[in-house]
Amino acid sequence: MQATITNKWVKKWWISSIVVLISFGKLSCPSVSNAYPILAQQNYENPREATGRIVCANCHLAKKPVDIEAPQSVLPDTVFEAIVKIPYDTQIKQVLANGKRGGLNVGAVLILPEGFELAPPNRIPAEIKEKSEKLSFQVYRPGKDNIIVVGPVPGKLYNEIVFPILSPNPGTNKEKEAHFLKYPLYVGGNRGRGQIYPDGSKSNNTVYTASATGKIKRIVRKEGKGGYEITIEESSEAREAIDIVPPGPELVVSEGEFVKADQPLTNNPNVGGFGQGEAEIVLQDPSRIQGLLAFFASVVLAQIFLVLKKKQFEKVQLAEMNF
Repeated sequence: MQATITNKWVKKWWISSIVVLISFGKLSCPSVSNAYPILAQQNYENPREATGRIVCANCHLAKKPVDIEAPQSVLPDTVFEAIVKIPYDTQIKQVLANGKRGGLNVGAVLILPEGFELAPPNRIPAEIKEKSEKLSFQVYRPGKDNIIVVGPVPGKLYNEIVFPILSPNPGTNKEKEAHFLKYPLYVGGNRGRGQIYPDGSKSNNTVYTASATGKIKRIVRKEGKGGYEITIEESSEAREAIDIVPPGPELVVSEGEFVKADQPLTNNPNVGGFGQGEAEIVLQDPSRIQGLLAFFASVVLAQIFLVLKKKQFEKVQLAEMNF
């Protein structure tokens, strides 16, 4: 009896352990289709290269527009919004990893000046919080609080992404010292899946080309997951080259057709792309604004006194003429 109870307890312990390990594996090893911009975070210390190009462009090869709206100037220790616009036709469908068609996701990376950071929830005004509360923002990596990423999120709902930003307060944080200067903001915005994975392999959202020159001997549609196996009989050598096309792209060649190396075998299914832009923002010193207002006030008073003096002078002239 005691042995039976012990065996049942050991069995339950093993099942619980396996469930925990599987759950941990799913959390720590997300699938590639759901991983961006994690892919960039894992492979690049900084998302903006020395040339100015944002690294997302290494995998998302098509160029698309992106825009950023931010105030021209902000005061220290204030929350403001930066709006990233990622326009595209929301009716179009993209090729998914399984070869089927689905909607496009969007994502963005915002590179702020040193000292600027994502605003804490208790500092965000209600108006800005309403626009951004359903989005999950994260810093690019520990120590990079000025680089914020978001996505993937459904493009139909978030083709405009509102980032709540907190400006620095110069003099209060010596580790991230800020100055009252003009600063650049850099943004990268993506819609849809990439064409290349970080390891250099192609996704199924790109053009597949012939690996050799010759005649297409046969095209075999693969069962199960789908896709094609294309056999090319090389004209220069007595051997065959086999090209594998995953499910998604559509073939533009047929059996018996002669192809050259690097000639497209499929169409280009990509309907998304990546774009980047920049804006400028001034961290404004309140004392400068106060001084500017004082200057404007002095100019207005001077103008008023000048008009009053002119009226007085005209009265004196009129009195002298009557006399």
